[in-house]
Amino acid sequence: MASGKEHQDEGKLDQVKGAVKEGFGALTGDRSTEAEGKLDRAKGKLQEEYGKIKSDLTDEDPKPRP
Repeated sequence: MASGKEHQDEGKLDQVKGAVKEGFGALTGDRSTEAEGKLDRAKGKLQEEYGKIKSDLTDEDPKPRP
């Protein structure tokens, strides 16, 4: 099972991939690719937040969050 940190890292990666896809779609005028990028970014943000919550609940990262 993936740790909270792994979920966070995967989410950040999805956000970057989504931003690239969204930018490419905007640059080429491909609205479908641009929309996919926005969806990937949103999915990545959710996964990153899930990883933060999972880390908090399992005490993987004992640092307090602001």
